[in-house]
Amino acid sequence: MVNIYIKELSKDGLITASGNSNRTFEYHLTENGESFLNRQFLAFSAETVQLYASVKHEFIRILKQFESTGIRTLVLYGASDTGEIVNAAIQNTRMVVIGVIDSDPAKHGKLFSDKIIQPPESLPAIAPDAVLITSFAHQNAIYQNIQQLVSSETKILKLTNL
Repeated sequence: MVNIYIKELSKDGLITASGNSNRTFEYHLTENGESFLNRQFLAFSAETVQLYASVKHEFIRILKQFESTGIRTLVLYGASDTGEIVNAAIQNTRMVVIGVIDSDPAKHGKLFSDKIIQPPESLPAIAPDAVLITSFAHQNAIYQNIQQLVSSETKILKLTNL
């Protein structure tokens, strides 16, 4: 497949190839190739921004449902890209993030937005209305871990029930 793509790119004038053997062969973008790459990058970037906006809008909808149940203070469990989008979406509610926790020791003590990332064991001292799990991959394991750390009054929330 790679050889087919290289032949097509070369035929379209997007790349040139030089060299005498597999070890010395090099591929270079032509001026048209650079222009094509830039157009593709801009299109990809625009689509990525649209996806981000869609995800943020969906998170706002979910968060407003949580807010309607009386939740005002949240701890985010998961200092990740998803957590960053959730944190941005929370700005469209009256809820306040009062802490961020993560099970990764390499993240502890570092800033996430304006909060210092703490280990899960610090959760009882924070005492939020709810803990929001921002991980999709490990949400069930995280849920089990949180149940052992918080009081029965603290709600444990997920972004999805998948």
